[in-house]
Amino acid sequence: MTILAAILLFANALFNLVAWPRFYPRIAADPRARDANGARTTFYRVHLVLIVIAIVLGALSAIGGVALLVVG
Repeated sequence: MTILAAILLFANALFNLVAWPRFYPRIAADPRARDANGARTTFYRVHLVLIVIAIVLGALSAIGGVALLVVG
């Protein structure tokens, strides 16, 4: 069971660390990311926070998977 949990954590980590960062260039280039004065909008900030959270969760999943294999 520990091996299955570690595999699931690694799969989650891989998805989050590969898929989410690829959205950043598209979000940054989106016209909704800046207002008329060129300042970043809420659209940009919300999506940036989502990407950062996904990366943090991916890193924590990878650490958890390693911990399960080492301790378990």
